[in-house]
Amino acid sequence: MNNAIILAAGQGKRMKSQTSKVLHKVGNKYLLQHVVDVAKNHVEKMNIIVGHNSQSVKSAITESKINWVLQEKQLGTGHAVKQAIPFIEENSICLILYADVPLLQSKTIEELLKKARTNGFSLLSVVLNDPFGYGRIIRDTNGLIKSIVEQKDASETDLKIKEINTGIMALKGSLLKKYLNELKTNNAQGEFYLTDIVEIAVKDNVNIASFICESADEVMGINDKKQLSQAERLYQMKQAENFMSSGLTLMDPSRFDCRGNLKFGDDCTIDINVVFEGDNVLGNNVLISPNCIIKDSKIGDNAVILPNSIIENSTIGSSTSIGPFARIRPDTTIGNHSKVGNFVEIKKSSVSNNSKISHLSYVGDSKIGSDVNIGAGVITCNYDGSNKHQTEIKDGAFIGSNSQLVAPVSIGKNATIGAGSTITQNAPDNKLTVSRNKQSTIDKWKRPQKK
Repeated sequence: MNNAIILAAGQGKRMKSQTSKVLHKVGNKYLLQHVVDVAKNHVEKMNIIVGHNSQSVKSAITESKINWVLQEKQLGTGHAVKQAIPFIEENSICLILYADVPLLQSKTIEELLKKARTNGFSLLSVVLNDPFGYGRIIRDTNGLIKSIVEQKDASETDLKIKEINTGIMALKGSLLKKYLNELKTNNAQGEFYLTDIVEIAVKDNVNIASFICESADEVMGINDKKQLSQAERLYQMKQAENFMSSGLTLMDPSRFDCRGNLKFGDDCTIDINVVFEGDNVLGNNVLISPNCIIKDSKIGDNAVILPNSIIENSTIGSSTSIGPFARIRPDTTIGNHSKVGNFVEIKKSSVSNNSKISHLSYVGDSKIGSDVNIGAGVITCNYDGSNKHQTEIKDGAFIGSNSQLVAPVSIGKNATIGAGSTITQNAPDNKLTVSRNKQSTIDKWKRPQKK
């Protein structure tokens, strides 16, 4: 059996935030959630050590495998891990992870666990050009790990070492229990260092297997907002590389953000500064132009999303054009071969095939048929101050510019609404309906002059 102990009790003072450090986000996902997601595929149970803001942390993460363990006083990493010891089986392999290291890859965890199953104890390290602030891996003349020295306790010779400890390790439960009980606080911080179990294990003739992580980015810890932003960009670049390897065209992968999940067909192109949030699906040959936000939506084959458009929780049909500067709000369905133009807002409505809403209109709580043409400045007046009402526009209708359709109201099949009309009653099929004041000219009127 494999267990994980995830350390998430720190306050994160350098974040300078009321929010717990582990609840800051990368890719719109909590730091802790990243670690939980990568660990759950390798372990049967996760023990998460919480301390500061423990209730908010527990409320944010809903994974069923979790056993929450409270560390009331923060007395070091060794003390934190010790809180979970009652829940660790002696014959298990225990994986120790950190909630502020969100970019760790599954293959790295698997390699670490494999070495622990063979040797009983494995340690993840990485080589840094600038190792300042990190504990150094001390090896003997045979290259075997003999101890870890923290920055504040290191000698001048130790400080020249570039291989550093990530803190991530895997070892048998029996060894972990034994060595935690032998920890002392004889260090600069006066804390129980988890890393001291390495030296204890070496003295116990345990050969610690080492695995040097190829990428320093993968084991990057987050302590402040600068590092948070760096992790965000690393995460996005990794996603961009994976998407491009699967055939997605990104005009500039450094200006691409996917804060969720993205599925796509063949020959899709994403221009700069596009943000995907939640779960999104693109068909074949979809073009997303610059500065668009797509959230929890499905976009059909050959669709074109023009610049500065926002689509949220909606479905866009095939060969349909959206934007520029269009806003498609939740629970909207746009049919095939349709057009939603600039400065059009649609909310909780269905628009059938071959219909056009080309510019400067608001459509809310509406059911729009096929082959409908809605002119500039048309508004469906769906809200009476207390309740929302539906507008229905049947197939083939033409709505003239600057008209208001006061719901509940129905516009008949192939009906025409004259420009500038306010429609408060149902309009019949195949007829022109107009609602205007009679135009008049005042002959004796004179334009006022400035005094």
